[in-house]
Amino acid sequence: MSVPIFATVGHPNKGKSSIVATLAQDESVQVSLVPGTTMRSRYFPMKVDGEVQYILVDTPGFQRARQALAWMKAQAVTAAERSSVVCQFVETYYNTDKFIDECELLAPVINGAGILYVIDGSRPYGEEYEAEMEILQWTGQPSIALINMVGEGDYIEEWRAALSQYFKIVRIFNAVTAEFHKRLELLKAFGQLREEWQAPLNKAVEILEEDRRVRCQRSAQHIAEMLANMIALTITKRLSPTEDEHAYKESLTQKYKIELRNLEQKGRRTIERFYNYHALERREKDLEILDADLFSLDSWNVFGLKKRQLLTTGAAGGALLGSGFDLAVGGTSFLLGATVGSMIGGASAWFSYNRISDIKILGLPLGGSELRVGPAANINFPYVVLGRAIYHYLAVIRRTHAQRDILSLDKAAGAMSTYFISDHQRKKLEKIFTRIRNTDDGTFDPALVDSLARIIEIIIVDLDKAP
Repeated sequence: MSVPIFATVGHPNKGKSSIVATLAQDESVQVSLVPGTTMRSRYFPMKVDGEVQYILVDTPGFQRARQALAWMKAQAVTAAERSSVVCQFVETYYNTDKFIDECELLAPVINGAGILYVIDGSRPYGEEYEAEMEILQWTGQPSIALINMVGEGDYIEEWRAALSQYFKIVRIFNAVTAEFHKRLELLKAFGQLREEWQAPLNKAVEILEEDRRVRCQRSAQHIAEMLANMIALTITKRLSPTEDEHAYKESLTQKYKIELRNLEQKGRRTIERFYNYHALERREKDLEILDADLFSLDSWNVFGLKKRQLLTTGAAGGALLGSGFDLAVGGTSFLLGATVGSMIGGASAWFSYNRISDIKILGLPLGGSELRVGPAANINFPYVVLGRAIYHYLAVIRRTHAQRDILSLDKAAGAMSTYFISDHQRKKLEKIFTRIRNTDDGTFDPALVDSLARIIEIIIVDLDKAP
């Protein structure tokens, strides 16, 4: 085998497919609470940049383990014959109407796959499992037992006592909730099954860690680009001298809001694709907080800066603009520009707390006028968008591919705000936001996005490490 191959085997409906989905990072694995969903063995390679690191095999569950073991015992005289008898069993009954599931799950094992025996630690241990464990022992293939917690019960200790008699390695592994480092620890345990697997699996762990870092970096860059585009967004409409601008203000404002939401939704889909979620379902009513109207006061209060922060941040932004005045006059203003700018910035942040953007009417050189909505003038706006983006990002990276429920982002929304941004980071952010905000044509220096991305990367890395 060029790469390690592992077959998940066990009773039906014990989480075998969930473990395959999580470890292969593949949402195409069929996961269902209905027993018998997996009827044929399917191979799922775990790839990074097109290179296969290891392969997981999803198999059907044992159905007639006791009868199969009885047949094998009737054929084997000595322990030395057991593995060949298992092969004989598969050759005898494969493509017949007998022992269909047993042949299907044993085929990859006798062809060299390591065994991942999966049980449900929330259900009591029973003697009916011993026949299938003994069959797996007869194959002679390296094996590990995984205690998967499907339900609410806790029978881990009795399972551990039984499993340790058949398997050298026993691990507790919840496929639905397993964090990234838990998955890597399991891969390292796989390396103990067979000596020749240790090097490729250690390499796979290093590659997965680097891949995680690159995905984080790409995500930060994309969030920065999305945020900059949303801040600088401007919607315009040219009006003739006879047209009344008041007739278009509402429709243009609505178009502006829709475009902002579209940019945000596009950003979410991109982040999800970065982490191999191509069919992740999000329902609006389940995103009551994160998908709340960008222009509602509730959304500001949850994700944006508080009024005290608005005053200090607005002052920082105003001071930045005022400093430009100081430089323009060669410093002879004695920093008066920065001081006044700070006062104006703080005051405008307070009084525009509920205002998202100005609507401007600009005269055109050839007559008529231009009605313009944007860029986002409210100093709180980028922090709202950033808080929502980071909240969504964390929800995605902490999700496993075994989870098939609708992505719900409202459970901890109240705890997510821009308080996770330090004062030092906020000052840096506001300098960038101010420069992007003060564009006239919606264009900005790409270097600002790169600087913004570096700050966002530090923030999301720290939050990912947090408990």
